[in-house]
Amino acid sequence: MKFEDFKSGIYRSQYQYKSFLPAGVNQEWTWNDPRINVLLEKATQALGELKAFSRIVPNVDLFISMHILKEANTSSRIEETKTEIDDVVKEADAIVPEKRDDWQEVQNYVQAMNEAIQHLDTLPLSLRLIRRTHEILMNNVGRKHKAPAEFRTNQNWIGGSSLADASYIPPHINDMHDLLDDFEQFLRNDKIMVPHLIRCAIAHYQFETIHPFFDGNGRIGRYS
Repeated sequence: MKFEDFKSGIYRSQYQYKSFLPAGVNQEWTWNDPRINVLLEKATQALGELKAFSRIVPNVDLFISMHILKEANTSSRIEETKTEIDDVVKEADAIVPEKRDDWQEVQNYVQAMNEAIQHLDTLPLSLRLIRRTHEILMNNVGRKHKAPAEFRTNQNWIGGSSLADASYIPPHINDMHDLLDDFEQFLRNDKIMVPHLIRCAIAHYQFETIHPFFDGNGRIGRYS
């Protein structure tokens, strides 16, 4: 499939609203646009430079751990948590009670990311691993309908106060599981010959489009 010919999906009527049914992604991908090649070269070069810098940092593990803390805090702020970076490194008893839920969410993010990386030594990148990571992310936080490790069982939406004024309505649950199977097959399909950055971009787009959890989709997608 050429990027230029790809149709992202269709809107399907569901009772009083229309949900978006994305196209599957488990297929070969090509493109004609030379700008993609240029951008891909720049991104690959930047990753190579980062790898080179990691070889001269005295304590690369400390550097990575601090980067994960910064990423966890930044990503969680997108979800409207209020924890500052100097609070992230504190112990729980040093956090004022009204900020502990937000602090816990950032700590969960760090733990989820670290455990996901460790599990990759024994587990493939899969729905099973994603659900386990979501379970850690949602542990002991005060969000309503968090449903740790469970894919949603009814319709969710993004933006607005209801389905009537939502900015985006993900696929209906009747379609969701087939889409997740296709997504997982794409993650594992070593016959698809595309650069890793392209595969990551497609996977991230598809996961967020499916939006399979009640909560935490953005954070799971950003570090998956």
